[in-house]
Amino acid sequence: GITYLDHAGSALFPESLLKAFTDDLRSNVYGNPHSQNISSKLTYDTIEHVRYRILQHFHTTAEDYTIIFTSGCTAALKLIAESFPWIPEGTKQPSSRFCYLTDSHTSVVGMRGITASMNVLSVPIKPKEMLLAKSRLTAEEQNCTTPHLFSYPAQSNFSGTKYPLSWIKDMKSGKLCPIKVPGKWFVLLDAASYVSSSPLDLEVHQADFIPISFYKIFGFPTGLGALLVNNRIAPLLRKTYFGGGTAAAYLAGEDFYFPRKSITERFEDGTVSFLDIIALKHGFDVLEKLTGGMEKIKQHTFALAHYTYTVLSNLKYANGAPVVRIYSDTDFSNPDVQGPIINFNVLDENGEVIGFSQVDSMASLHNIHVRTGCFCNTGACQMHLDISNEDIQRNLQAGHVCGDNIDLVDGRPTGSVRISFGYMSSFEDAQTFLNFIIATRLSKSDAEIPFQSVTKPMTESVPDDHLSFNSADKLSPILQISDREFRNIPSETETAGSWQPLEPEAESIRAAVSEAAVPTCRKGGKPITITKIYLYPIKSCSAFEVTEWPVGNQGLLYDRNWMVVNQNRVCMTQKQEPRLCLVNPSIDLKQKIMVVQAEGMDPISVPLEDSAGKEAVVCESKVCSHRVKTYDCGERIAVWLSTFLGRPCRLIRQSSDMKSKSHQKNTKGLSSATNISLSLVNEAQYLLINVASILQLKEHISARLKEPLEIEELIQRFRANIVISAPESFEEEEWAEISIGALQFQVVGPCSRCQIICIDQQSGERHKEILQSLSAARGRKTNFGIYLMNQPLHSSFSDILSVGSQVLPVLKENTEIQPPTSREEKCSG
Repeated sequence: GITYLDHAGSALFPESLLKAFTDDLRSNVYGNPHSQNISSKLTYDTIEHVRYRILQHFHTTAEDYTIIFTSGCTAALKLIAESFPWIPEGTKQPSSRFCYLTDSHTSVVGMRGITASMNVLSVPIKPKEMLLAKSRLTAEEQNCTTPHLFSYPAQSNFSGTKYPLSWIKDMKSGKLCPIKVPGKWFVLLDAASYVSSSPLDLEVHQADFIPISFYKIFGFPTGLGALLVNNRIAPLLRKTYFGGGTAAAYLAGEDFYFPRKSITERFEDGTVSFLDIIALKHGFDVLEKLTGGMEKIKQHTFALAHYTYTVLSNLKYANGAPVVRIYSDTDFSNPDVQGPIINFNVLDENGEVIGFSQVDSMASLHNIHVRTGCFCNTGACQMHLDISNEDIQRNLQAGHVCGDNIDLVDGRPTGSVRISFGYMSSFEDAQTFLNFIIATRLSKSDAEIPFQSVTKPMTESVPDDHLSFNSADKLSPILQISDREFRNIPSETETAGSWQPLEPEAESIRAAVSEAAVPTCRKGGKPITITKIYLYPIKSCSAFEVTEWPVGNQGLLYDRNWMVVNQNRVCMTQKQEPRLCLVNPSIDLKQKIMVVQAEGMDPISVPLEDSAGKEAVVCESKVCSHRVKTYDCGERIAVWLSTFLGRPCRLIRQSSDMKSKSHQKNTKGLSSATNISLSLVNEAQYLLINVASILQLKEHISARLKEPLEIEELIQRFRANIVISAPESFEEEEWAEISIGALQFQVVGPCSRCQIICIDQQSGERHKEILQSLSAARGRKTNFGIYLMNQPLHSSFSDILSVGSQVLPVLKENTEIQPPTSREEKCSG
């Protein structure tokens, strides 16, 4: 049910690859290739065969190129920077230059850190400058022996633009140079993105260095790459460190070292990842069997990108405004200049960008996997999104860093959305994605039109179902879409009220209320009382409703003290396993047990007493990127949960003796010396919602659903600890503090909702409409409820929260929750 559209991030591995590899391992014994025994000799010979297979794949031979295995493309780039024969500034000879295209991966740009330490200048070159470059070196300048290095990507990982491979020959002949300095230019062709979907012929395009990562091609193995080095420069490379297997001889007591002759043996420090290298053989075999070769992959993936681009670029709102802004240097008419990558931002009817994290959230609801951000390519991101150097620095000061979810700063995008196709992508994948964009941006009456007029375009010789590549011989030819077909696509469509994603407010509830907010007491009005209290003993499982409950140092006693983890001890939530909501834990304080129940299962009990003693293994887990100390609750409950959920899992509990150290929050406004301890919650000790706010939301949702939701069902979906009845809807968002009896709480921010509210807590079924309705009802926001923190208890007895207790709020002077510092959705689980 997943539509995977991040093939530029990683290919997916086919089952046949894993089977062939594991069959191989079961049939053969592979020893360390540095030994001389039979199993080691088999390993060595197999690795050498794989080297030749790689060279064959790139249409070259061992006479021209050497393969150096690395941990990936990044490690290969680092190796080049460290070993290139740079001539530094300040010598009698002209000094070297390192030039790189600004549309380059971070790992290429990062090479300048090494060159700077060697006193070598780095020069960034914009693509436009290179495309218009007319500089050529004179014969005298070419006679200079100073080596320079120019790096550029064969294919931009940001936009899919394919830069001319002819640059390689032109650079070597002196016909083209990025900057006019005397010397010899060597070319580093970053092929990591390119080779995943296009053939590379090194017999024609003889770059000096070609770094690659194999998971981009095969999906498996990961953590393995290679550097293909042209043998004409290989002898010039310099190396200082020597590891196991690289020395012909050395002395431990004296500074004597003699390297091995072969470039491969000199540069592959230690034992290579030999089993992963052996897996590559099966990767090449399976790829050829399934697809018929890289040229067919190139045509197939481009066909899908061409079709998707054409439909996407023609989508319009009723006012004629485009639905998306595509960042591309081409019109997707030629697979030689454009790869299967489409980079874009979604726009609203007014042309304003909808933040990429909101698009990603909605795509996840539709089981569509995309990539968002700047894709480790700040240069291309700046160029296409018109982000200045000052903007980057200003965004950093505003809290935005690479890879986070802050998608808009001052209304301007910090990144975009990328979809990319691979050899196993199908026409159905493209159509599912386009249907998602249409369904969430346009009205239902217009949603079907593009697909009525743009039918599945194929040539007569290819069967209709062929794009799913069940047939191993050939992949589809280019999808032919005529101008006539696209003239039928309406230029104006009605706007939809279905999906109105939010303006990013860079929310991180971990940021506290602004110090500038001066609190004032709420005046007059009806009294506010607690109507319901819930705790969730097991994170992401069903609620346990109580009428009164003790308050501990981490919130409600035993709230989210346990969590379910998978076989890799990674926390499971309803996002991955909706059936967790059908697991019903309850706490019996008198018997000191937690009873866990589920339909069709016998009840099982877990002791409340902390068992993290000598018999329990304390391990480190992560909750929302925060480290916590936990211990395993044993086999009985693990078997019970695994049986009910139908997948291997275990129950773990936060270790009480580690609580104060393991999961803390320092909150402004509370005592400056106080670290607030948290249980296994994502953000704060308590989550509060207002019945009046629920009722207003219910009216909006009911108008959009065939069967209206009951108020109780909505309350359960929002998974709050404290439910209150206040006179006004959403007035809770104006509060800075609240008091309940002797307890004082600080409001630390709004709860930005994720897809968990789409899950019916009684059945585990998912309804996409809920999050879309919340977004539309709240004016493109998905905030609902507020997070609370309170001071740790210093008295000898526990305070009690009770249904019916009066809530006394204190208003903030500016009556608005301050925008947090991260756009991450932090549901309490």
